[in-house]
Amino acid sequence: MSWFTQTLTSSIGKKLLMALTGLFLITFLVIHAGINAMIFYNDGGETFTHWGHFMGTNPIIRTLEIGLVAGFLIHIVDGLMLWKTNAAARPIGYKVSNPSANSTWYSRSMGLLGTLLLIFLVIHTAHFWIPNRSNQFATGEELNLYQMMLDIFQNPLVVLIYVLGCISLFWHLLHGFKSAFQTMGWNHIKYNGLVSFIGTAYSIVIPLLFALMPISIYFGWVS
Repeated sequence: MSWFTQTLTSSIGKKLLMALTGLFLITFLVIHAGINAMIFYNDGGETFTHWGHFMGTNPIIRTLEIGLVAGFLIHIVDGLMLWKTNAAARPIGYKVSNPSANSTWYSRSMGLLGTLLLIFLVIHTAHFWIPNRSNQFATGEELNLYQMMLDIFQNPLVVLIYVLGCISLFWHLLHGFKSAFQTMGWNHIKYNGLVSFIGTAYSIVIPLLFALMPISIYFGWVS
């Protein structure tokens, strides 16, 4: 087994891989939220469709999309492996335990939050990404994603699922952002406060922006 393979399969290596893929996905969320937020121009989807078409047809973006899918899969599998390793390391809990004194509940619940996000991701891709890419491969044409959003978010149950998914994303990011910087060794007493502020702001703004989209469409604020 090579040094590289040993590093990646070690506990530290898995955490490093989790941090790197997490930071990559954090960057993607900014782009994804920015493109989707074009619906708030409320111009009948013209601006959103323009940029959505660019993202869906640009050859460089389409190539990077492969890396994005790989990043998601690696992050998910690595997270499950870390959860399994941590669970196996302590099969029997301490008789006296006060976990809240040393960590937050959401940092201890990353496995659960990650699972909820995985379920949400499957639902989200089934609604938009998979049908659109399937139609592109079959006909060479994109679907009208804006109209799909208007139709799908008329269902209050779907809107609720998306809002709950965004809440799970908030908690996941709140721990993951800071944890990634710590794992990479990018923490310093001079900058920790700034990193914490940026991480908290990011964890609020991105999920809130995503949640406002189905809510706005459902209530007719965007049409």
